[in-house]
Amino acid sequence: MRAFVITGPRESTVADVASPQATPGQVVVDVERAGVCGTDVEFFTGEMAYLHQGHAEYPMRPGHEWCGTVSAVGDGVEKAWLGRRVTGDTMLGCGRCRRCRSGLHYVCEDRFEIGIRGGWPGALAEQLAVPAAALRELPEAVDAVAGALAEPGGNGLRSVQAASLGPGDRVLVLGPGTIGLLAAKFALAGDAEVHVMGLTPDSVEFAAALGVHGAWTAASLPRLPFDAVIDCSNAPALPALALDLVEPGKRVVYVGLAGSPSAIDTRTMVLKDVTAVGILGGSRALAGAIAHFAAGSVDPRPLVAATIGLDEVGDVLAGSRPAGAGLGPKILVDPRRGRA
Repeated sequence: MRAFVITGPRESTVADVASPQATPGQVVVDVERAGVCGTDVEFFTGEMAYLHQGHAEYPMRPGHEWCGTVSAVGDGVEKAWLGRRVTGDTMLGCGRCRRCRSGLHYVCEDRFEIGIRGGWPGALAEQLAVPAAALRELPEAVDAVAGALAEPGGNGLRSVQAASLGPGDRVLVLGPGTIGLLAAKFALAGDAEVHVMGLTPDSVEFAAALGVHGAWTAASLPRLPFDAVIDCSNAPALPALALDLVEPGKRVVYVGLAGSPSAIDTRTMVLKDVTAVGILGGSRALAGAIAHFAAGSVDPRPLVAATIGLDEVGDVLAGSRPAGAGLGPKILVDPRRGRA
């Protein structure tokens, strides 16, 4: 099969590799769509922390946002999975440790992360091997585009849940990327007053078109009392800004990751009696995100700017925008597009 491979910093290729096999407890999925994520960009540039911490190394096959159809099952897996449309959890815990046994498999010390950590091949390929336990079935109402956005949707939904918003509460989302805009959409579905702060006029304009109550640049952001601030950015300075902007006694949620360390003043956190929550992965909210997509209460599809083939992924990771792409932040990949 064909797969996208990062061979070194700013070096990549589309290679013919061995097709995955359905080993015991696993399935093989024919990938229909996969998403290109900021994490993939960091691996491409060489900035991703896992590369420097021993959790990942080149060559690597990225891609952790995906959907497809189960085409083979291994021993111990129900045959009923065959032919089902699925997505899945990125985080694959060992299943034995204290964290896994308590439902915290996504922070298991020995976890794999599909396309990210531990060398598990990712979904920017024609096929993907996945443990059956990680699968989530997609209802008919969730098409391939929405299905590939279930993983970032889980991150967005978990972030909104962590913000503990009630109807009418005012939330500020920092960073109108895919997770930020999905968080905004989930907050809107919960009847919150939603504001988004972006870096460029185009990103602010796009956020405004999604129906948020306010879309701003840093220069135009009004000084409103925010009941929660969700930082979905990759800017090192914004975690401190989130803490500065949130109302005393309320919550800041950190889901974005900068390429360099961020600093916050814990004196501000204490003196404002703020609760700060970190979010790693969408594991606990995958089912909820899929349910929202199926019900139509949140439609992620407008966030997709373009769908490309594997041969174009390297250019996108290097910063190019596909010809004719819309204003949305998400690029999807059809692994079979352009295959001879």
